[in-house]
Amino acid sequence: MKTFILTILLSVSAFSCAQETPKVKHVSKMKPATDLKNVKVVNAEDPICKMKTADYLKDTADYKGKKYGFCSDHCKAEFKKNPEKYAQNAK
Repeated sequence: MKTFILTILLSVSAFSCAQETPKVKHVSKMKPATDLKNVKVVNAEDPICKMKTADYLKDTADYKGKKYGFCSDHCKAEFKKNPEKYAQNAK
């Protein structure tokens, strides 16, 4: 009986960890290299961490003729690793 309960608890724990979304470290003191206030991007939220880019646009990247906005250099770097994956989900 104890083994059965332990197995269920471990299964639930493992399943909940598998569903967790990756955490992205944001550096609040980052400053954009250029003024991005009037830059038009195709996404309203960062495709990596889902932060609103309209409020926190720090960097951009071009992919297939479209400009994507990011809240941090880290998110831009993640996008560049697999842009096709993230461009499909960009909102």
